[in-house]
Amino acid sequence: MRALSVYRDTTGSKLVLDDVPEPDLADGDLLVEALALGVCGTDREIVARGPIWGTERPDRLILGHESLGRVLEAPNGAEISPGDLVVGIVRRPDPVPCGYCAVGQFDLCENGQYTERGILGRDGFGSERFRLEQDYAVRVDPALGLAGVLLEPASVVAKAWEQLDHVVRRTRRRALVLGAGPIGLLAALLGVQRGLEVHVVDQVEHGAKPRQTRDLGAVYHSFMEDLSGTFDAVVECSGVLVGEAIARTAPGGAACLVGIGAPHGAGTVNLGELNLDLVTQNKLVMGTINSNRSHFEAAHQALRQIDRRWLEGLLTDRLPLSAWRSAFDTSPERIKAVIEFDA
Repeated sequence: MRALSVYRDTTGSKLVLDDVPEPDLADGDLLVEALALGVCGTDREIVARGPIWGTERPDRLILGHESLGRVLEAPNGAEISPGDLVVGIVRRPDPVPCGYCAVGQFDLCENGQYTERGILGRDGFGSERFRLEQDYAVRVDPALGLAGVLLEPASVVAKAWEQLDHVVRRTRRRALVLGAGPIGLLAALLGVQRGLEVHVVDQVEHGAKPRQTRDLGAVYHSFMEDLSGTFDAVVECSGVLVGEAIARTAPGGAACLVGIGAPHGAGTVNLGELNLDLVTQNKLVMGTINSNRSHFEAAHQALRQIDRRWLEGLLTDRLPLSAWRSAFDTSPERIKAVIEFDA
């Protein structure tokens, strides 16, 4: 079968579409036919810099952690049946789990010995067929169609909003999202669904990003200078506007950092001024990464509540497997590139 594989190379790593063996039963009791694979900045970073090579298969990693597939085989009596659409949860806890992993909160792993499908130590979902454990398969409403591939990135912002819901106790009115990529627009969606006045900032002035923002009923800004006032909740999705995120957080509010930029890409921070701002204004700043089953389920509920046409509007680049290379190109106007295995 065909798969997108990253190989160790003398210059770092290389990505190819090649033939690989059928998935091993040890990877899960569900056999899944891949329908779509989302490509994000994490995938591009792995291709550019190489994955953290595991010891079991040191020279090859099947890429892909944003999945959508159809179950081909399932054990008798399983809750998931052949024909069901599923998305794979990405992270797996340490075999000797920490306290968080032991209760299913492996996204908060303390010992760092987890693995992640398509990212760290385990093959991903970028093959024509893959295996999945029932406990790490999330059944998807067929009404979502191809937009079901957005479930994994939506789970990340569902976790971010869960954290914001816990810490911003007062009545919230305004939310700010920095970055209008798929993570940012999904963060805006969840903010709108909470009844907030949502503002989104990105660098482009025209195209899909402003349109998708306005179709949500949110306010789009192509420049930070267009903003006025502060915001009760801020979600920083770009990785380069950390200082602005904190500065725009209202007294008693919170900022959640989701994006990871290049080293020093967020500029310099005066720690003394930052300390004064956070302490005297009762602000909270937190970071979040990855997600667990509860966040996938919350994301699924959120996606089911929005018009499917809006979700499909995020899929600006739908590519057949034969054109997979184009999925790894970038441009400011693009939102989400998706590889369709059955196209």
